[in-house]
Amino acid sequence: MLLGGFDIVVIVLVIFVILVLFAGIKTVPQGYRYTIERFGRYTRTLEPGLNLITPFIERVGARLNVMEQVLNVPTQEVITKDNASVSADAVAFYQVLNAAQSAYQVANLENAILNLTMTNIRSVMGSMDLDELLSNRDAINDRLLRVVDEAVQPWGIKVTRVEIKDIQPPRDLVDAMARQMKAEREKRAQVLEAEGSRNAQILRAEGAKQSAILQAEGQREAAFRNAEARERLAEAEAKATRMVSEAIAAGDVQAINYFVAQKYTEALASVGSAPNSKIVLMPMEASSILSSLGGIGAIAREVFGDAGNPPPPPPRPRPAPVRSTPPINPPTPNPFNPDSER
Repeated sequence: MLLGGFDIVVIVLVIFVILVLFAGIKTVPQGYRYTIERFGRYTRTLEPGLNLITPFIERVGARLNVMEQVLNVPTQEVITKDNASVSADAVAFYQVLNAAQSAYQVANLENAILNLTMTNIRSVMGSMDLDELLSNRDAINDRLLRVVDEAVQPWGIKVTRVEIKDIQPPRDLVDAMARQMKAEREKRAQVLEAEGSRNAQILRAEGAKQSAILQAEGQREAAFRNAEARERLAEAEAKATRMVSEAIAAGDVQAINYFVAQKYTEALASVGSAPNSKIVLMPMEASSILSSLGGIGAIAREVFGDAGNPPPPPPRPRPAPVRSTPPINPPTPNPFNPDSER
């Protein structure tokens, strides 16, 4: 089938219309924004979805990602306020809020944000001492975020956070800090040990004090009771002596005999129980004791005269029984003693 000229023109027009339609239809994915330029001038921003533009008159200028993005800040040398050199690296998170400003207010957006973040890291960390720098990382992050966010606002960018990843002081400085930390911990341990020793000594002194007080109170109570016992014993002795004296005054010679016999017996007991006495040679027969008591009674009669009743005569001592059986073994004369044969 041969086509005529009119048919060819229609087909060409249809193809042209289809090409124009495809050129004017723009699909924007979610999370992106497209800027539209008309003869090189920005006109509008396309939102995600299906959009129509004027073919051959308008074109897409910039395709911008409006999702939050991360930017790694490389390691850099920073000199602190106290002239300590440290190495620090960071990470920054930003998001495009205005696609037109991000596309036409700054060239090479990521490089601009990176250099701005590095400059502010040097500025913020250089204004702090090393100890403050190592211990106040949150404060550094807050200051960096505030400064960088204010600087990128004209670009239609929002910096959500800036985090310092690592701070590395020099090796010799790290060793010095380790020695300082060790010295601080040793000093703290010595202080705690000294405090413990002091508390222990205080507690021991308190215990010794309480023990001494209780011991003194016990000794005082014992001395009081001993004195009371001696007082009662002295009263009993005085009472017994008074009764004996009254009996003697009444002419009862048996009382003084009892009193003297009691003291004599006590004297014998004390002599026998003495630690330095090994052998005691003295008359221990009952007849000798009674003879002594009889002599004491005679002395009492001479003193008191016939005022009292004369005591009965003391009993005579019984003679020892004579042994009728001769000894089995006669004594052997001692050749070294000449008087032993007599």
